[in-house]
Amino acid sequence: MNSASLKPLAIGKVVCVGRNYVAHAHELGNEVPSTPLLFMKPASAIVTISNTATANKIIRPDTSRYGETHYEAELCIQLTADLCAATVEQAQQAVGNVTLGLDLTLRDLQSKLKDKGQPWERAKCFDGSCVLADWIDARAFGDLTAVHYQLYINDELKQDGDSALMLFSVYELLADISHAFSLQAGDVIMTGTPSGVGILQAGDELKLVLAGHQWQAQVQ
Repeated sequence: MNSASLKPLAIGKVVCVGRNYVAHAHELGNEVPSTPLLFMKPASAIVTISNTATANKIIRPDTSRYGETHYEAELCIQLTADLCAATVEQAQQAVGNVTLGLDLTLRDLQSKLKDKGQPWERAKCFDGSCVLADWIDARAFGDLTAVHYQLYINDELKQDGDSALMLFSVYELLADISHAFSLQAGDVIMTGTPSGVGILQAGDELKLVLAGHQWQAQVQ
């Protein structure tokens, strides 16, 4: 089944997982969590890129006002069933679609908020901060324990991720989240980013690669 044949589901919320790769936690000088670190993005933050489009754009907020925008490439999961206090087995049955995404972060602003002990929403939830590619049937990726993906910027490999390196596996994450709050069909989980995050510059050419699928976009 190809991505074009998938029926789109309305997205209620995007649940993001922080520090799910040890190397990424270390590169930002953060502690490695003992339980999943969660935050959310609203559906209004989402922009999509398509492998059939020739002019996908990613818009950065005004750098003079907000500072640097960082990219974080992530494996993303979409549910096709509700989950509440679920088991790992129930979580597995609820996974419908898979794609790659970018969690865009206003890093300077995030650092200031963290220093003050304040929430991160201003740095994580701005319009366009959640970039999602075309959805692919999750059955193409087996049990999701060894899904390899990459981000290239200007033809240079920047992030090389694999779900086998996650601290908390996909189904463990879903079950854990569903015990914190209910998940609904259509909700998206961004499962964390590998090491190699960095600054987006105007004119950068991005390429996301997942198995035989790839998406390109230019930064504005």
